[in-house]
Amino acid sequence: MANIPYLQDAHIDLENRVAILTLDRDDLRNALTGTALIDDIVDTVEWANRSVDVSVLIITGNGKAFCAGGNIKEMQFRDGDHREGPFGGTALELERKYREGIQRIPLALHRAEIPIIAAINGPAIGAGCDLACMCDIRIGSERATFGETFVNLGIIPGDGGAWFLQRLIGYQRAAEMTLTGRLVHAEEAVQLGLMMEQIPAEQLMSRALTLASQMAAKPPQALRMGKRLMKQAQRQELPDFLELCAAWQGMLHNTDDHVEAVNAFVERREGVYRGK
Repeated sequence: MANIPYLQDAHIDLENRVAILTLDRDDLRNALTGTALIDDIVDTVEWANRSVDVSVLIITGNGKAFCAGGNIKEMQFRDGDHREGPFGGTALELERKYREGIQRIPLALHRAEIPIIAAINGPAIGAGCDLACMCDIRIGSERATFGETFVNLGIIPGDGGAWFLQRLIGYQRAAEMTLTGRLVHAEEAVQLGLMMEQIPAEQLMSRALTLASQMAAKPPQALRMGKRLMKQAQRQELPDFLELCAAWQGMLHNTDDHVEAVNAFVERREGVYRGK
């Protein structure tokens, strides 16, 4: 069994190479500020990258919301005793707090080697919307709601949301969401490409586990390299990318799991993979 990290405001379940990270601060609608959830998310992704027992990670929320983003009530207090809070201090102090705080999440998810599925059980607002967009695949229930709502509070997506959202749904749609701050509900979210599927609430985690299990059943090294390859394709020119494909393919052709996969295909059976 993998050495599962201790988390303060979330918990991890691991079975059959699928890890589930459940954000567990329903009292604050799973807000990322005023909780330990930033550390919990970053620690979980870094652990999953290191662990040979993890092939896929699911992120979901416990309670009414997936993630409410920043705790807006904390934004009311910036002076005096509250200067040390997440939204208090000088411009330079706040710049540091963003870099050393919430911006650790997009960097961690961008470096993730394992596929990440967001199972969106309720509202994903502000940085919660961005957290969902940082995942590889998003499925949600009819209760899922997305909002790139920073402009409503006179601020911008300080967690990198403007980078992720337009790559997901295109510049024009992302601009409309970002500059109006309106909410997008489940059915429209599927139409826009924010979600891949809308699932009845009582079936959401079952569907997420089915999808994750399909991935986790594949050769672990090929799965991770496939995820990394898709990320590399976003930022490399084709000639450089093809060089990388050739090198990594050569590595995978020399794995025991590749031999097992070919034999299993020919023999019409399920493969048994060891990550070697």
